[in-house]
Amino acid sequence: MNRRHFLRAMSTVSIAVPILTACGSNSNSSRASNPATGNPGATPSVSFLHGVASGDPLDDRVILWTRVTPGEDFSGSINVLCEVAEDPEFASIVLAENFVTGPERDYTVKFDAAGLLSEQHYWYRFSVGEQRSAVGRALTLPMPGQYAEHLRFAVCSCSSYPHGYFSVYRMIANRSDLDFVLHLGDYIYEYGDGEYGDNSGRLLDPSHEILVLDDYRRRYAHYRRDDDLQAVHQIHPFIAVWDDHETADNSYMDGASNHNEGEGEWSDRKAQAIQAYFEWMPIRPPTASEDSIYRSFRYGDLADFVMLDTRIEGRIKQLDNPADPARADARDLLGQSQKEWFKNKLATAQNTWKIVGQQVMFAQLQLLEIQRLLPGVPTNDFSPLVAVNMDQWDGYPSEREEILDFVDENAIKNMVVLTGDIHSSWANELYKNSAILTSGVFDEPLGVEFVTPSVTSPGFPDGAAELVSAVLPVVNPHMKYTDLKNHGFILMDVTHQRAQAEFYYAENIDLAEQSGVELSKVKSLAVESGSSRLKEDTPLSRPKV
Repeated sequence: MNRRHFLRAMSTVSIAVPILTACGSNSNSSRASNPATGNPGATPSVSFLHGVASGDPLDDRVILWTRVTPGEDFSGSINVLCEVAEDPEFASIVLAENFVTGPERDYTVKFDAAGLLSEQHYWYRFSVGEQRSAVGRALTLPMPGQYAEHLRFAVCSCSSYPHGYFSVYRMIANRSDLDFVLHLGDYIYEYGDGEYGDNSGRLLDPSHEILVLDDYRRRYAHYRRDDDLQAVHQIHPFIAVWDDHETADNSYMDGASNHNEGEGEWSDRKAQAIQAYFEWMPIRPPTASEDSIYRSFRYGDLADFVMLDTRIEGRIKQLDNPADPARADARDLLGQSQKEWFKNKLATAQNTWKIVGQQVMFAQLQLLEIQRLLPGVPTNDFSPLVAVNMDQWDGYPSEREEILDFVDENAIKNMVVLTGDIHSSWANELYKNSAILTSGVFDEPLGVEFVTPSVTSPGFPDGAAELVSAVLPVVNPHMKYTDLKNHGFILMDVTHQRAQAEFYYAENIDLAEQSGVELSKVKSLAVESGSSRLKEDTPLSRPKV
């Protein structure tokens, strides 16, 4: 079942020297050889309609992004200046670089601003002649191994434009003390008007399902005109991965459920969707030979981040039926190269917390695994009521068990999995055999998982959401908290002593002017270092100084 069918079925210091030039950068925009802009002797009239953004921060650099929109009659190249300063007034500029952009990259500009100091805010802006963008704020990470006392970041996913306003993005933008935003995919959706979501004030461009490069570019451009989305990008760096809707629903390596032969070759559609993603997202560009997004980050000595692609890097096609005997086979979700890379990152991580950012729910979601409760039955035999959603790790249980065996055998502690995709909130303890009702009593969990609610994409309907939340823990004892209908984000507050997830929900996504927090629904859960048992209703964290 796909997601919608499932839901329905479940009813730097200042220096007195000239401006520095970036070194060691890897940008998808070409550098200009001189500061002249546009055609020789002329500066074209442009607009910065899509705001600015930063992303993929490291201890000495960060990606900076914008898009320039030329006038209707202009189709040539444009020179764009990017300036980086230690202050919002740009009195102390530390980097300045000129870039050439044009229609071949949809007039986007991406600058890997290197040579920065660790753990410091910077302000940046772009200009074409006297025409300037908004000013953005970026933040570098602590140096690897450096003592880091406190980490605080937001986790979000799944923003379907026609389902409502991006109040959740505004809620995140209003929290100025975050280190970054972890976006776990479904940043855009591929559907056309009326196909998924019906808010009359949120029509799409293009109005049809997006299939080719120009379509994907226009859809990103349409999303990035949204004031709330611009606001969160302007103040916080993003660390992002894609899920399926950046290409097509329920995508895998060689296809998607929402792609058919009449829509052209899947390889062409996927390649063009990936190109648009790298043009429009503040993600470090891939090397010339790769288009992979799995990568890692280190936050001082506090947390190692491992960002996975469970979607199109190595995934084979989803099974249609959870009772299919093939479900017991070794079936690739990560792909062999990514899986070995993932294991190596877990085994060699030196920081207190191992935080895994990925797309689809890792924990088992089952009604009941009857055969696993009976003596003498092989563990690879599955009952008809095994799992619900074959797009999740439940559809690839052999690979999940391989990962959990590796975690267990190598005594890897403090693993926190962060997940998107399913438009609802979950807090799970991770066991190799979680369906056995006694597992939460006699076994120690191997990690925890927090699944973020959606920005706008729909979950369970009223009534069904509450009923299912009440029933789920009975046959899924590892699931300690669910909210299946409200829209929001997770605020992760991490110290060496504990990692805490705080679920915050929007009051309303149906009205453009409302972006408040529904205080009565705030939920906190935490896991202490050295233990993977979740504690509920822990005290809310304080803002980071």
